[in-house]
Amino acid sequence: MTALAVTEAAPRPVADPDDDLALRFAAGDEGGLEAVYRRWAPLVRSLARQSLCDGAEAEDVTQTVFLAAWRGRHGYRPGRGPLPAWLVGIARRKIADALSARTRRTDVAAAAAREPARSPDPSCTQDAVLDRVDVTRELRRLPEAQRRVLWLAFYGDLTQTQIAHVTGWPLGTVKSHARRGLQRLSRSLDAEATERAR
Repeated sequence: MTALAVTEAAPRPVADPDDDLALRFAAGDEGGLEAVYRRWAPLVRSLARQSLCDGAEAEDVTQTVFLAAWRGRHGYRPGRGPLPAWLVGIARRKIADALSARTRRTDVAAAAAREPARSPDPSCTQDAVLDRVDVTRELRRLPEAQRRVLWLAFYGDLTQTQIAHVTGWPLGTVKSHARRGLQRLSRSLDAEATERAR
């Protein structure tokens, strides 16, 4: 009777699907970005919600994190560590930025609350309303890029560096748009005031 030798093939290492996702993401595959977002957005959102205690703000931070990660994907090196750890590092910086912006807003609100209450002069109130209407109207007349930069700065409370991250434009371009937009706004508002004074 002969013994049959049973040979088993050596087990093949199974590729980690997370590693595949990380490689697709780093290579600039947009489908990889979508898959990475689906896979790790809950982790980032959870970290943001724990730190900020605000669901809407946590969602904003999550979007900002993945936008920054996509734009900075060339800085990700798979050999240095897993993609989720890299994303968490970005999330921590964006959460810190959000907390700083919140502190600035709180400080401004506290300073405004310390101001003594004055009964407004009706003519001043009317002028202030007209000024806001004028500024809003003139902002809408600016070219799209200038309007977007000024809108993010005035109403989004973003620094020029943050605007560069949000828009994906170089910082110098953001500064140029801001300067040209402010100059154009100033000229338009001055002309409006001169016309009103006549």
